[in-house]
Amino acid sequence: MRKWITLGLACLLLTGCEELTRTELRGSVAVSFATQAPTGVPAPRPLRLAAVVDTQVTGTDTLILMSAKMVLREIDLKAVETDACDVEPEPIGCEEVEVGPELIDLPLTEGAVQRFTVEIPAGMYSRIEFDVHKVESGDLLDDAFLMEHPEFDGLSIRVLGTFNSQAFVYETDLNAEQKLELIPALTVAEGSDLNVTIRVDIDTWFRTAAGVLIDPATANKGGLNESEVNDNIKTSLKAFEDADRDGDDTD
Repeated sequence: MRKWITLGLACLLLTGCEELTRTELRGSVAVSFATQAPTGVPAPRPLRLAAVVDTQVTGTDTLILMSAKMVLREIDLKAVETDACDVEPEPIGCEEVEVGPELIDLPLTEGAVQRFTVEIPAGMYSRIEFDVHKVESGDLLDDAFLMEHPEFDGLSIRVLGTFNSQAFVYETDLNAEQKLELIPALTVAEGSDLNVTIRVDIDTWFRTAAGVLIDPATANKGGLNESEVNDNIKTSLKAFEDADRDGDDTD
């Protein structure tokens, strides 16, 4: 998978390159992903290396997640706009920078994993926006993506694992716009090298409101629990500056 994206590559893929060429690139922001909040108690190294799955146990039910991948598109850090931005063409620091589609292979253990980086103008950024994106053939960008990931045609998320020892494949065509506030706002200065982590609370995806585990196979298209799991996914994400890149939003 492509782990690094520069604004130059985004310009080749996206419209609006004329605007981007006006922008002086000033700072670098890495975007990382995490699914677990740090416990503060490091596991012994051999155990950390072996722990490549997420195991959830409630009552007599056991859910093991072995792989969780999601497609994001139109990933955009939004500047704190001022009255000076309400002119055409927009001044440096007011432009939008968007990348994607990107396949995000979510880490299933503690810690944040960097997936890509963007260079953006110096300024204050108050939120990160993106779409959890259903990939569809016939779209120029999606067609290029599908050449590398044909299994995602018509899908946005794919999860593999077992529920009570029975293997499952969970797939959804969820399309969901996400607007995640950055509190405090991210300050990008010339030459800065920052990190924003998006934490996906995957342990909430396959649970009822009462905390009972859901068989992911029942949440596939047309399944009994499809809408509940989709709603859980949409509310499971948050973003924050993460200088240590450890997935901890309390630093």
